[in-house]
Amino acid sequence: MKTLSIDIETYSSVSLQKSGVYRYVEAPDFEILLFGYSIDGAPVKVIDLTCGEKIPEDILDALTDDTVTKWAFNANFERVCLSQHMKNLGMSLDPFHDNHPLSTEMARYLNPEGWRCTMIWSAVMGLPLSLEGCGAVLGLEKQKLTEGKDLIKYFCQPCAPTKSNGQRTRNLPRHAPDKWAAFKRYNVRDVETEMSIQQRLQKFPVPDFIWDEYHIDQEINDRGVAIDLPLVRQAIDMDARSRAELTEAMRQLTELENPNSVQQMKQFLIENGLEVDSLGKKVVAELIKTAPPELRRVLALRQQLAKSSIRKYQSMINAVCSDGRARGMFQFYGANRTGRWAGRLIQLQNLPQNHLPDLEHARAIVRSGDYDSVEMLYEDVPDTLSQLIRTAFIPKDGCKFIVSDFSAIEARVIAWMAGESWRQEVFASGGDIYCASASQMFKVPVEKHGINGHLRQKGKIAELALGYGGSVGALKAMGALEMGLTEDELYPLVEAWRQTNPNIVSFWWDVDRAAMEAVKFRHEADTHGIHFEYKSGMLFITLPSGRKLAYVKPKIGTNKFGGQCITYEGVGGTKKWERLETYGARLVENIVQATSRDILCYAMRTLRCCSITMHIHDELVIEADPRMSLKAVCEQMGRTPPWAEGLQLNADGYETTFYKKD
Repeated sequence: MKTLSIDIETYSSVSLQKSGVYRYVEAPDFEILLFGYSIDGAPVKVIDLTCGEKIPEDILDALTDDTVTKWAFNANFERVCLSQHMKNLGMSLDPFHDNHPLSTEMARYLNPEGWRCTMIWSAVMGLPLSLEGCGAVLGLEKQKLTEGKDLIKYFCQPCAPTKSNGQRTRNLPRHAPDKWAAFKRYNVRDVETEMSIQQRLQKFPVPDFIWDEYHIDQEINDRGVAIDLPLVRQAIDMDARSRAELTEAMRQLTELENPNSVQQMKQFLIENGLEVDSLGKKVVAELIKTAPPELRRVLALRQQLAKSSIRKYQSMINAVCSDGRARGMFQFYGANRTGRWAGRLIQLQNLPQNHLPDLEHARAIVRSGDYDSVEMLYEDVPDTLSQLIRTAFIPKDGCKFIVSDFSAIEARVIAWMAGESWRQEVFASGGDIYCASASQMFKVPVEKHGINGHLRQKGKIAELALGYGGSVGALKAMGALEMGLTEDELYPLVEAWRQTNPNIVSFWWDVDRAAMEAVKFRHEADTHGIHFEYKSGMLFITLPSGRKLAYVKPKIGTNKFGGQCITYEGVGGTKKWERLETYGARLVENIVQATSRDILCYAMRTLRCCSITMHIHDELVIEADPRMSLKAVCEQMGRTPPWAEGLQLNADGYETTFYKKD
C-alpha cells in the first residue's frame, strides 16, 4: 500500500462551524459514521461504522505509517477525527510522532507528516477551497453530489425533537434507510471526486517544500494556544451587563422600543434634525463631532454598543479544548492569490489593538470581575474589553511568550525587488522609512519628534497607500483626510511619492509587460528576478523563493479605461467564482505579499523547534522556556533566506506573560 484516499462522515453535538474540528471531536457523542477509502486508486469502499462494521486492521496500521501517503480534501478534518476515533478504540497515539523531534506535546493527534491535502493542492493552483467548487471549475466527470448538504444536516447534526419524530434529538440510519443508502453513495462520490482532482492536477505537483510548510502549519494548529478562561468569562459577563445598561440609557434618551434597531435609530435622528444615510462606525464617529449635545450622547452610546469585536471572547469559549487551549485557528494557503494564511474561528488576523497605558492593571481588574472599578476607571467598558482581547492568549504555566516580527517587511521587499537603492540604504542604516520618505518627497530633513516632524505623517500615509499603484482614492481609504490632510494635498502627495520612487513605478510597468507578454503570446518572460509562464491554460509567476503563484484561465481583456489588461478566474469580492481583472501594480502587490509570506515561512522553518503557537501577519508568537533568549529568537527570525541576497531584513520583539500589541 502506497496511498490511501479517504473521506469520512461524522456526528457530533458540537457545532463544527463555530468550534472547529479539535473541539468538535471532544464531544462525548462524537463518532465516525462512514469511512470511505481507496487503496492505490482502486475502487472506493465504504465502511459503515454506524451499523457495526469496523475499519480493517491494515487500514488502521496505514494511518499510523508515515510511509503510506494519506490523501483527503481538507485533510486536517480527517486526520483529527481519526485521531480521536483511534483513541476511542483505546489505541495509543504516542508512537505516531517518534520521527518528530518536537512532537511529544502533540502526540494526541496523528502525525501530519504522512498526510497530503487535495484542498491545499487546489489552493496552490488558484482553485476554490471547496470540493464542490473545485470539481465544478475543473469540469470533473464525477462531481460532488448536490444532495450532500441535506444528508449531512439529517445524519451528522442533532435534530429538533418534535411530535412527528417521536421527540428524538438525532436521526439514525433506521429512521430513513433510503436516505442512508444515498448518504453512502455520497461518501463514495466524495472520495472519487478527490481522486479525480489529484488526477487532473498530476502534471502540476505541489513541491515538497510547500508540503513541509503545510506540516509546520498542522503542527501549529495541533499545538494550539492557551486561553485565560477566567478573564474571558468575566469579560463576557461584563459585556452583557454593559450592553444592558447602555441599551437602557439609550431607551431613556430616545424613548425607542428597540434603540439597537438601525431603522428606529435613523428615524429618531432624522426627526431630531440629523439627516443620516448610514450608522456605520466611521459615519457615527464623524457625526459625533458636529452633532448637538443631546444627540452627541445618543451617538456615543450607539458607538459603544457597536463594539462587535467583543464577540471574539465567545469565539474563544466555543473553540477552547478540554485542556484550555484553542486550536485550528489558521488556514494554510487561505489566500490563494498569495498563499498567505487566513484566520479561522477566533480570527487572529483582525484583533483590536491595545492602547491602554496600564494594560496589565486593567486586565487584572476585569479578571477579578470588578465591574464597578472598570466603569469608574475607564468609563467606556466595551472599548476596554475590546482592548483586552489580545491578552486572553497566554503561555502555559512556567513559560513566557516571545513575540517577534519583521519591521516594515513589505516596504523592504518591494525596495529590494525594484532596486530602489535609497530605500535599501535607509533600511541598512536602521532609519525610519516614514521620515526618510517624507524627506525625499519634500526635500527637507525630517526627524520623528524633531525637525519637520509634522511631515512624517504624510510620509507614513504615502508609504501605506501608494506602493501598489494607489492614487488619491487609496490615500482616502487609508484615512488621509481623517489624519488632517486636505483634499488639495492628496494628488501632489501621489506625484511626489512616485517621483521619489521611480524604480518602484518602473517595477509596476515591467511586471505588467512581462505578464501581458506571457499571456498574449503564450510563452515565458522575465523581469526583476521573477519568471512569468503561460502553461496549460494557467499563468504561473515564479517568485524568488521558487514558489509559483497561479492564475486560472488568463485572457487579454479590456479595462474600464479602454486599455488592455489581464483577466483570470478566481474568487472575487462577492465570494463567488468569477472573472477578475488585474494589472501590473496589483500583480506587484501579490508578488510582494507572497514573497513576504515566504520569508515568514523561512523563519518558521528556522524556529520550528521553538513551540510556535500563533502567527499574525508578519509576527510569530513562541511559547518559550523562561531561559530562552529574545535576542537569539530575533536574530534567527531576521536571517535573510539564501534566495533573497541583498534584502535588508530586520526582526524585533519583546517578552510578555500575555499576548499584546507592544
